[in-house]
Parts: sequence; structure tokens; C-alpha cells
Amino acid sequence: MRAPFELDLHVPNFNYPDVAPDALFEKLVEIATAAEESGFSSLSLMDHLHQIGPVGPPENFMFDGNTMLAAIAARTSSIHLGLLVGGVTYRNPALVAKITTTLDIISGGRAVLGLGAAWFEEEHKAYGYAFPPLKTRFEYLEDALNITRAMFTQDVATYAGTHFHVENAFNNPKPIRGDIPILIGGSGERKTLRFVAKYADGSNLFGDVERVKHLLSVLEGHCEDVGRDPAEITKTRMGTVYIAPTHEEAVAKFEPVLSGAADPERARASAFVGEPSEVAEQVQAYLDAGLDGITITIPDVHDIETVKLAGETLGAVIGTRTA
Repeated sequence: MRAPFELDLHVPNFNYPDVAPDALFEKLVEIATAAEESGFSSLSLMDHLHQIGPVGPPENFMFDGNTMLAAIAARTSSIHLGLLVGGVTYRNPALVAKITTTLDIISGGRAVLGLGAAWFEEEHKAYGYAFPPLKTRFEYLEDALNITRAMFTQDVATYAGTHFHVENAFNNPKPIRGDIPILIGGSGERKTLRFVAKYADGSNLFGDVERVKHLLSVLEGHCEDVGRDPAEITKTRMGTVYIAPTHEEAVAKFEPVLSGAADPERARASAFVGEPSEVAEQVQAYLDAGLDGITITIPDVHDIETVKLAGETLGAVIGTRTA
């Protein structure tokens, strides 16, 4: 079951002009509905407890991602929903399976499970979570991948991992589709992409066109090693979209970001900038490189017309736009 993240709207920021906390949820519903209607296949949120740089300062608004996704699920009808991605240090994987299955039931079968090895050490310190070495976190991740899949698909799940286990664990009711797609975020060549080949239905990468080509080649090698068809995995890349009806308007959105960026080259490399045909051409280059889709953030996502323009533009390129 491929992860339905071909055109994902990733929403990492909740501080919008003139939107007070008591109006934030309705604004998010408005964003999600516009995304759903304009061609986005999915909407994702981060799994963080406070805001991360360079999105914003730590005191900015941040929601529990699973709770907010469940609320959005009840107010939408077709868009798929998931974390990009859930950190394996924050929750017991059996609980993750329960939470994600609950989201699947609420949404009528639209949940996607995003998992990663977690990285934000400062957040772990702030909230009292242990932050073990990367090797251990990858062991957590492999346990989580096995336990969640078992609980999604088996009548009674039993699995003994390195750090986590389940024994005769029930997960009823089962996911509506009989399983839930699992997406792994990250570009690590030795472990992350090997886990993608072995366990996942989706992969979200980082990098320019040449880097993406290389990573896809690495993933294909891992798939060959485990006897997996790479076509079974939805492969996307993270990027930021600065889109407007004219080139000049789009550049005007991007220039202040570029001038204030701590790493201008990185900001430029991750950005898609221009009027619709320009942005479509930039994204097409990644599809030609072998990706199945794109995951985007929109800095002015509070502007509903911009969300619609991005969805209609990229939905036509990727093939998610049906109306």
C-alpha cells in the first residue's frame, strides 16, 4: 500500500497574522479544506513540542500533532493525514499504533504513519525525554516499524524487539484499509534508506536534483538487496514554495527570506519560486529525476488563495488534481 503523499502540504507553523489562539483551529480547518479541494493528496504536521528553527522561535505556537490531525480529520473528507514524521523517542510504539489507528477510524481510512529516529536534542532536554545515541534511536525505529505493522495487520500482535515488545496485543478495531501506509523521513544512505526498502511505503528525501538521483539509486540498491520493487514506495522530496500569480510577486515573497537566512544557499536550494508555470517546471525536474511527488511548505499558508494556487498548479503536474 503506497503512501498517498504524492502532493503533501506540510504545515509547520501556527503563528499567522491577526489569528488569535481561539481562532487557530478554524484557520487550520480552512487551510486543510482548501488543500483538499485544490489538489493536495495529503496534509502533514510536525511531531514537536515547541517550535524549531528556522521555522520560528521556541516560544511560538505548537500543537500535539496527532491530536490536531484527529480534529482536522473530523472536518475533512478526502485528504490523507499524518505526521512528518513521528519521533520514536516520544511514545511507546504500541501506543503509536493505537493512536494512528484511531486517526484512521476518525478519518474513514485516511491515516498515514510517519516515523523517524528523532533529532531535536534540545527539545528532549526541555521536556524530560531521554535522547539516546543515534545507534539506539535507530534500534527504537526498527522496533517501532515492526510493532506498528504487526498491530495494524495481525489479529493479535506479538513481537520481541531490542527495546520494545508486545505480547498478545489487541488493536481493535483494525485500520479501515486492513493496514496503514508507513512513511520514513530522512536521507541517511546506510540505515534510513535501508529501513525504507525493508519496511516502508513512503520515503521523504532532501537535496537538489543530483542529490535526489543519487539517493534514489541508493534506495534501489537496498530494495534489490531485500527483494523489493522500488515502485511500491512513494518517493517525495521536501521543499518550500513561494508562488504568486506573477514572477515579480513570488520573488518579492522570497527575497526577504533569502536575505535573512542563516544559510542563504540552503534556503535557495530548498525553494521553488515563481509564477505557476515556473514552479511547475521546477517541480517537474524532480519528477523527471525519479520522484513520485513533492512535500511542500508554504510560508504564507494562512493565505488561502496561495494554498489553492499551489494545489491547482502542482496537482496538475503530479496528477492529483481531479477537478
